[in-house]
Amino acid sequence: MVTPASESLARAGSGLTILFIGGTGVISAAAAERAVTAGHRLTVLTRGHQTLRPVPAGAEVLVADIRDAGSVRAALGSRSFDVVVDFVAFSPGQVAADIELFEGRTAQYVFISSASAYQKPPAALPIRESTPLRNPFWQYSRDKIAGEDLLLAAYRERGFPVTIVRPSHTYDRTQIPLSGGWSDIIRLRAGAPVVVHGDGTSLWTLTHSSDFAKAFVGLLGLPQAVGESFTITSDEVLPWNAIYAVYAAAAGAPEPDLVHVTSDTIAAANPDLGASFLGDKAHSVIFDNTKVRALVPEFVCTTPLWRGARAAIAWFDAHPEQQRRDPALERTFDTLIAAARPGSGAAGGSKDS
Repeated sequence: MVTPASESLARAGSGLTILFIGGTGVISAAAAERAVTAGHRLTVLTRGHQTLRPVPAGAEVLVADIRDAGSVRAALGSRSFDVVVDFVAFSPGQVAADIELFEGRTAQYVFISSASAYQKPPAALPIRESTPLRNPFWQYSRDKIAGEDLLLAAYRERGFPVTIVRPSHTYDRTQIPLSGGWSDIIRLRAGAPVVVHGDGTSLWTLTHSSDFAKAFVGLLGLPQAVGESFTITSDEVLPWNAIYAVYAAAAGAPEPDLVHVTSDTIAAANPDLGASFLGDKAHSVIFDNTKVRALVPEFVCTTPLWRGARAAIAWFDAHPEQQRRDPALERTFDTLIAAARPGSGAAGGSKDS
């Protein structure tokens, strides 16, 4: 029998019992490392697949498929936890299954939503937790909003102890957060043109996963966080042109040759990529982290983008097997560049080898 949230979570000083559903992703791996370092007793429920980010030493690993409620119940038995965090719930159906699985088993359930759920285009900046949730462009964001709605209804109606966290674009050394990923690094190093959406001046926030984890783990076990939502991002804000310049410098590339293409044009050429532009990246975003800092005053971001970019380039250079290109996306970019610069022969495909 789980004690009430106010009583159970008050035991945080002695170390929480925490269940992570997923624990090897960009956000979850950093959070797992910090949770173990903080002295919490962490259990990671995973499907057992190989990953670039191993579960930290000291964490318990349970193998089960969260999409199979029977396998989860078999793995957990009658166990309960002070905190349950689901890093891999993306649809309202998955959230509803979590409510059924964990109601009565935990004093705090943390849902990883998304800052892309905030109003697009934003009517005012900075974006705060009070900013409306509405994204008519991206189904991913609408599904996160629907998940939040289910959880808040369960909280209001019967006290389901939800905390909602909304990260924005979070990265680690295994990710290149440019539109073309490693393909863009190849092009930058070759001096070939790369596509940047809009005019490159929209503002964006990139948060290193280790910084995100500071605020995130700090919220675990706080009774004041139950029933609340929190934005967690860096305070560093850069235009996209500058972001590409940071990665070019980190890669030892010349000054980048940026070809600006409207997000609508990109979306027409590649609808999957375009949805994330129209529903997120095309809009300037500045976030206010005052709310999370009020509860986690030690939350200070210490990895600026230039440092994170250098670490990522060094990691990829040391792991050539991870330098994966996307030929289809490169062809799309070549077509867009050719259209933007007719007769210039500047598409750059031949420079990528």
